[in-house]
Amino acid sequence: MTLDALPLDASAMIRSVRGDGPFRRRLLELGLLPGTAISRTGQAPLGDPLSFRVRGAVLCLRRSEAACIELDQP
Repeated sequence: MTLDALPLDASAMIRSVRGDGPFRRRLLELGLLPGTAISRTGQAPLGDPLSFRVRGAVLCLRRSEAACIELDQP
């Protein structure tokens, strides 16, 4: 499953981060590292972007960005 498919108020662990070059590096710098717990906290009224809680911070990602993050469900 990918991060964009994570239901509201659900949690999971990050398995891997796909992407190329600066885009992938930026996601990793934001704390989206394999083995990190992440939970979905909401979304914008039109469905994009999505908000997530990771390492105590709230991040907002576009659906296309969230689709690059693979999850392991607990």
